[in-house]
Amino acid sequence: MIPTDPLRAELDELRETLAGALARLDVLEQAAGAGAGAGEAAGASSAPAAAGSSADVFWALDGVKQRLDPPGGIVFAGSVAVPAGPVDWQITLTTDGLLSADWAQVAPSLAALGNATRLGLLQAVVGGADTVAQISAEGGLGSTGQLYHHLGQLVATGWLVAVGRGRYAVPPERVVPLLVVLGAAGRTS
Repeated sequence: MIPTDPLRAELDELRETLAGALARLDVLEQAAGAGAGAGEAAGASSAPAAAGSSADVFWALDGVKQRLDPPGGIVFAGSVAVPAGPVDWQITLTTDGLLSADWAQVAPSLAALGNATRLGLLQAVVGGADTVAQISAEGGLGSTGQLYHHLGQLVATGWLVAVGRGRYAVPPERVVPLLVVLGAAGRTS
């Protein structure tokens, strides 16, 4: 019996998907053979490929493992250009330090980011708006009173600083962490 055209198309699609999966598996196995441990394969889908070489897929993870003793830790870093200027930033946190910390202490900071209006304000400021007039011109951010309320919350939690009368900025040391939180929460590319 000869498959019908829809079945043939579905079969071809499955073959292409399998071929892609096998190609990704080859890259992971090559990386594992180049000194990567078995646990590293779990992060393969989100690890950037630097310089296009399969051995470079886990360049950041390999660096963390070389520099931190067990039980390890995390590093987040970034080099970004925003309208306020370039920002290069990095922090290393150990697993022991993170697990023994009082996580409740960061609740206000995380709560400040859990509001769509505040995220819109931060996006406007990171994008170059620095006066209340410029920020409110972004639209959809509420009345002037609401705007000042949200700005106050962001200043109180350190996501913004007042840099003059009616002017705000994201402190350089908060730009990369903000982008990391957004990337981790939304897995944006």
